Amino acid sequence: MHEGELLRQVEVERRLWRLTCGALLLVLLLLGLSVLAAVGWPRRLAPPPHVEPRVVTARGDLAQDELAQIELFERVAPAVVNVTNLAVRRDRWTLDLAQIPQGTGTGFIWDAAGHVVTNFHVIEGAHQVLVTLVDGTELPARVVGVFPDKDTAVLRVDAPGRVLSPIALGTSADLRVGQRVYAIGNPFGLDHTMTSGIVSALGREIQAANGRIIDGVIQSDAAINPGNSGGPLLDSAGRLIGMNTAILSQTGAYAGIGFAVPVDTVGHVVQQLIEHGRVLRPTLGVQLAAEQLARRAGLEGALVLDVVPGSPAARAGLRGTARAGRQVRLGDLITAIDGRSVRRPDDLLNALERRNPGDTVRLTVHRDGQRVEVEVTLEAAR
Repeated sequence: MHEGELLRQVEVERRLWRLTCGALLLVLLLLGLSVLAAVGWPRRLAPPPHVEPRVVTARGDLAQDELAQIELFERVAPAVVNVTNLAVRRDRWTLDLAQIPQGTGTGFIWDAAGHVVTNFHVIEGAHQVLVTLVDGTELPARVVGVFPDKDTAVLRVDAPGRVLSPIALGTSADLRVGQRVYAIGNPFGLDHTMTSGIVSALGREIQAANGRIIDGVIQSDAAINPGNSGGPLLDSAGRLIGMNTAILSQTGAYAGIGFAVPVDTVGHVVQQLIEHGRVLRPTLGVQLAAEQLARRAGLEGALVLDVVPGSPAARAGLRGTARAGRQVRLGDLITAIDGRSVRRPDDLLNALERRNPGDTVRLTVHRDGQRVEVEVTLEAAR
């Protein structure tokens, strides 16, 4: 085949290939258009439906109990503060010292002089304490005094040019189960949170951090969580009736049972801490046996181990435990004070803390199988 004929044949085959490809593309295009037509595309988009705006329904006046709760919060909130416990830590790389928060709690303003009351366990081990007011102002606080036995601490802040709002004081001796209560605090750092509930029980006992028993405690179901410690428990008039201190929970969070140290106890302790920097305990002048020791001996009460010479107990003739040869002669077992039962040493100590130096108390003691009444005039502990 000549070269010219070969070129013509190649050109013919090329044209045939182009026609074939074009026909195939046309068929595919027509097929695609048929499919799109079958599913209804292109479809004209329908205009969006017209939506009428919703009308806000006007509400009526707030209920009287709502108004009362709002007024209570707005009145009391300025008296509630956030308490931050700062510790000093050294950076392991730079060796620089820095203050870091190691805990937070709540407190309340006690008086216009700047005294603030909170739990002892909130500030325990603090290098410095900061108090944050309701408007966010942070003030350094100094510790005036602490009384771990009642988990109570008094701080003081200087706020020149600022009018502080002391909390209104109520009473706890006349509380009744079922009455409404409110708590304001900083649970989980959420400042000035208010919760409500009722007095669930009275006369409960809780253990302070140092092991002492706090008696006469108020139980409530107002929601209390970590951070509420040291905050106020209020009655429906917005008066302080207790200091929120502990919860009963399997998880560490609110479980419906909170405990507050009654204001009658708090007030007695705070007054002495402000005046003296410590609690002046009236004393009998005796050393008592540990509760476990008396229990093992089958005794219920406060067993006197030793009597301090020249003390009120010595002058009243109280007897301590003594050894006579191989025998041990048990000392006086105090079973009541002013007619109030004493089942363990803490009962006696708690009763004495409600007395003052110079008061005379009547002790019921068991001595050598006999019941004896002894009057003792208390003195201030040194």
